[in-house]
Amino acid sequence: MGVFSRLSDIINSNINAMLDKAEDPEKIARLIIQEMEDCLVEVRSAAARSMADKKEYERDISQLEQTRLDWTAKAELAVEKGREDLARGALSAKQRAEREIDGRRQALKAIEEVSIRRQEDLEKLQAKLDEAKTKHRALVVRREAAEQRIAMRSRIEVNKVDEAMRRYGQIERKVDEMEAYADLINVGDRSLEAQFQELAAEESIEKELAEIKRRRSGAPSPAPAPVRRKTAEGEGA
Repeated sequence: MGVFSRLSDIINSNINAMLDKAEDPEKIARLIIQEMEDCLVEVRSAAARSMADKKEYERDISQLEQTRLDWTAKAELAVEKGREDLARGALSAKQRAEREIDGRRQALKAIEEVSIRRQEDLEKLQAKLDEAKTKHRALVVRREAAEQRIAMRSRIEVNKVDEAMRRYGQIERKVDEMEAYADLINVGDRSLEAQFQELAAEESIEKELAEIKRRRSGAPSPAPAPVRRKTAEGEGA
């Protein structure tokens, strides 16, 4: 049974039990995340054991290969010394070492294949766990927002809000009336400076109006007024 199939069976069993008890969705989400984290720890532990087994087999193979070389050298020495009986024994030991090497290599290959599948399971499970945590955070935010809306609406009645807004409109209208009354009071109490500004403005308007009439009638422009200058002896024309 694969790690995901077993995890699915565990989660479904626990969720069904919680649904029968009418548990809240957030609690179910936390349970799913906890089950996935526990499974992730288990898969990582199994992967660590596989790595340890792999290193152990690699050490055994290295030692057995050295043993095979030693028996090969001993067989050659025995032949050189004319001891074929010893040479046969050395070659027999060499073959045993080779069989043990083959067996360990097959086991090592199986461990490597399992390690690859476990690594793939780890990556998939980690991705699923990250996705579950993201969804859980979103679920918490939605729940808190819903609770706040419920609390707010339970404390504020719509009719009270409408009444308060109506009263606010009455107050605003009263302030408008007070401001208009204040403007009326200030009409007859203009400052002296304001009155002179109005006179200057009226004079400017009259001059511009006269100039427009002159241009339309074709009358010549009025001669500029003479400039009076002061002489050294006094005032002159």
